[in-house]
Amino acid sequence: MIPSVLFVCVRNGGKSQMAAGLMRRAAGGRVVAHSAGTRPGSSINALSAQVLAEVGADMSGEVPKPVDPALLAGVDVVVTLGREAQLDVPPGTDLRNWDTDEPSERGIDGVERMRLVRDDIDARVRRLLRELVPDPGA
Repeated sequence: MIPSVLFVCVRNGGKSQMAAGLMRRAAGGRVVAHSAGTRPGSSINALSAQVLAEVGADMSGEVPKPVDPALLAGVDVVVTLGREAQLDVPPGTDLRNWDTDEPSERGIDGVERMRLVRDDIDARVRRLLRELVPDPGA
């Protein structure tokens, strides 16, 4: 069976969408990636979409969406990005939190900030992918 992951942030316009897009790109169909928000916004973060496209991942067709309880109950792993996204999960759910890099705390903003956020999330996604789908040759 193909493992599934739900990435959750508050607005579902940036980090969780980036994580899902990066997982889809890295996994090549070996993992099903979803994203949602605890309080979804109205649009995708344009800088997030731009920096994802730079590395060949796509989130341009996505829209912010709320957490679907049925989806939440059916995925293998739930990852919250940042401490702001608070989520009650069904008993036995593999819930993880990623405290992602926040370059704005170091005075880095704009597209440079978003690239650093993307790269941090990408490294975490790749580690999770190796855990969910171990390389048989490794």
